[in-house]
Amino acid sequence: MATVFETAPFATPFSPSISSKQTFLLPLRCHSNSRSLSVSQPQQPDPDPKHRRRVVRLAWEKLLRWSRFWSSKAKTDVLERTNKVVVLGGGSFGTAMAAHVANRKAQLEVQMLVRDPQVCFSINERHCNRKYFPDHRLPENVVATTDAKSALLGADYCLHAVPVQFSSSFLESVADYVDPGLPFISLSKGLELNTLRMMAQIIPQALRNPRQPFVALSGPSFALELMNKLPTAMVVASKDKKLANRVQQLLASSHLRISTSSDVTGVEIAGALKNVLAIAAGIVEGMNLGNNSMAALVSQGCSEIRWLATKMGAKPTTITGLSGTGDIMLTCFVNLSRNRTVGVRLGSGEKLEDILNSMNQVAEGVSTAGAVIALAQKYKVKMPVLTAVARIIDNELTPQKAVFELMSLPQVEEV
Repeated sequence: MATVFETAPFATPFSPSISSKQTFLLPLRCHSNSRSLSVSQPQQPDPDPKHRRRVVRLAWEKLLRWSRFWSSKAKTDVLERTNKVVVLGGGSFGTAMAAHVANRKAQLEVQMLVRDPQVCFSINERHCNRKYFPDHRLPENVVATTDAKSALLGADYCLHAVPVQFSSSFLESVADYVDPGLPFISLSKGLELNTLRMMAQIIPQALRNPRQPFVALSGPSFALELMNKLPTAMVVASKDKKLANRVQQLLASSHLRISTSSDVTGVEIAGALKNVLAIAAGIVEGMNLGNNSMAALVSQGCSEIRWLATKMGAKPTTITGLSGTGDIMLTCFVNLSRNRTVGVRLGSGEKLEDILNSMNQVAEGVSTAGAVIALAQKYKVKMPVLTAVARIIDNELTPQKAVFELMSLPQVEEV
């Protein structure tokens, strides 16, 4: 019995170096009782642009139907059952999240626990945070207090917006008023300088409750744009999948898209170290080193964050997602970033002390940078860019010297 093979075409309309008439003798399909070789001709693209547009439109409509299907299945009873949310901290992002949650349901009580009596007065009497958002009116159901006990009493969820370096002492002072089942949604990004702890460790330890429900909220999000209801996407991360889903339902809206993750370590470490990288990016901008060096520095910094995060048990996909690459791009390249601003001023020749004294908000990257060297040593990871930032902040290097040393490093194979 004679057997010949029909070969699949290697040529495509996008492979000009290979003729579509060539015959390749790689057997893919076997035909019996045939005495000649035949080659399948490649399928030509549809020349009709109207047909192509119709295919794209149908695919898009299918995607929208799929989205509406899952939206219709999403539960809304979490928001319906929630009566009170407390926000710890009266900073810019805490205020923006308080306004966002309050807008989700008019009957929802949103209490902000603030330290500054003047901020408390402006929120209650003028319905604005005069320190951070004097031109934005807060919803009527946002109220402020300086009394921790009344703020936490009866709360269904807690949004923690206290800077990382002050979180432990603050939480210890209010621990007696915290219900052991109250879910904490951490908005704070950074590492505790002396202990290298993340918020997932700080909160339960400070509250003396290892089972305190915890969720980390992170992603590319400036408070001002959230206040202006511009489209934003963020991630909630928790080891408790059901809790992450509940927080997703509580926060998700028409202008805030919320994804869920179980990789708490990846979300937190990326959120912390991107602030240090933003200082480096700002230094490049302040020194006018150009776009080439900016791209090289940020990409190297992203690799360093990924190396460390994966050594700490994080998933690489988390570092390339919203809470990783997304947040890094926003913080490194946009002028609204506090950490980038610190870097720009350092690169322009200002002293760190003068920069910090002139700011009314905390740049977490300054404190977190001090933890980078310790983490790099602990996990045996080389992190030249982020380590250079720490040394600049500690006055061990000038920005100019740091650039010279980084450019003098041995040429290595990219990993």
